[in-house]
Amino acid sequence: MNFQSLFPKSKPVIGVIHLQALPGAPLYDGQLEKVYEQALNEAAIFNRHVDGIIVENFNDHPFYPKQVPAETIAAMSIICREVVKQVNVPVGVNVLRNDAYAAMAIATAAMAHFIRVNVHSNAVVADQGIIQGRAFETLRLRSTLKSKVLVFADVGVKHAKALADRGLAIDTKDMTRRGMVDALVVSGTGTGAATSTTDLDLVQANTHLPVLIGSGTRPDTLAEIKQADGFIVGSYFKKDGKAMNEVEEGRVAELKKHVLRLV
Repeated sequence: MNFQSLFPKSKPVIGVIHLQALPGAPLYDGQLEKVYEQALNEAAIFNRHVDGIIVENFNDHPFYPKQVPAETIAAMSIICREVVKQVNVPVGVNVLRNDAYAAMAIATAAMAHFIRVNVHSNAVVADQGIIQGRAFETLRLRSTLKSKVLVFADVGVKHAKALADRGLAIDTKDMTRRGMVDALVVSGTGTGAATSTTDLDLVQANTHLPVLIGSGTRPDTLAEIKQADGFIVGSYFKKDGKAMNEVEEGRVAELKKHVLRLV
């Protein structure tokens, strides 16, 4: 399996399910049924309009910089499996802040199709402290599990700064060749922030892999980033374009309509 076989249509739009806080997180209110219901409701909306879904523990902040606990893995595994069973589009997993090992295990067990990894290679400074890429663990686990789950990795990580800035071109080349990923993600500085067209051009010039926009995709920005190979969209799909709100189906349909005009 590769990106093109997973997303045969040009310029796929991937909607993000920002899960409500999971058991163990400070904002968890003890009502797990609500978490399941919200995830499945949003999965149904995305299934009607877009090309893929990412399930993400978005409201579990403050995030663990490395491994998440067993209760997070258990909840996400169940939710992801239910989402996979309900939809007919590819499903991905992102375990924040950077537990790609858990994401790979969850995706494989849930029969999901890909994971997103925020720091796959290199090291960054973020609000969780220093986060180091663990590509060596993630890809060895995939091999051990005989898993077909693809790895989409960020280059130029949002909410973070490279510990040693080697330049986006070098990071892109290393991620492509030595990181052995299946697609790259380039984003703005934070959730919902516009992605620099300069960064997008630089990444695409230094890889043969598909390059996805990871933040800031809106109808009014599409003309600037139309050369991207796909779009991961979270905040825009929410009421008033705010990440903490619920998904609005009209916004999902609207953006997909604009993307279809690009292809």
